Amino acid sequence: MLALFVMVFAMAQTKKVDIKKSTLIWKGYKVIGGHSGTVGLKSGKIIFKDDKLTGGTFVVDMNSISTTDLEGDSKTRLDNHLKNEDFFNTKKYPKATLTIKKSELKSGTTYNITANLTIKGKTHSVSFEMTADKNSATATVSIDRSKYGIVYNSDSSLGDKMIKNNFDIDIKLSY
Repeated sequence: MLALFVMVFAMAQTKKVDIKKSTLIWKGYKVIGGHSGTVGLKSGKIIFKDDKLTGGTFVVDMNSISTTDLEGDSKTRLDNHLKNEDFFNTKKYPKATLTIKKSELKSGTTYNITANLTIKGKTHSVSFEMTADKNSATATVSIDRSKYGIVYNSDSSLGDKMIKNNFDIDIKLSY
């Protein structure tokens, strides 16, 4: 009986992410200032084995991208611009995915994560720290948009109109 209990306990446990309680907050940077907003999850799962994070897959609804630091026409213009071909081209690429490929326990509930991130049909490896326990996970992922073909206003000759290549996503998952 004890052997059966140990076998069941050691099996992987997949937890479904509660997309209504989870948040993805993006932050984009210019030479002077920047913008921030949200983007929603379509689905997600996180996998534990022996109470340790071992994997996960997350699908982001790129059509949900929304600016939170602007209002009115300025917000509408930026939201539409982020969805068009200059940035995420959400008509052609309505989702982005992140799949955890490697998870190493750093200390306590903090892990060093290596994942594949797919944006606009291009997949690249990203590395970041994630804190994950039995009910929630948090991380900040820095993404180089130029790797995914998003190069609008990245030329340094643009002065204060230049948009920095890296943007951040603050992730808070509930499951």
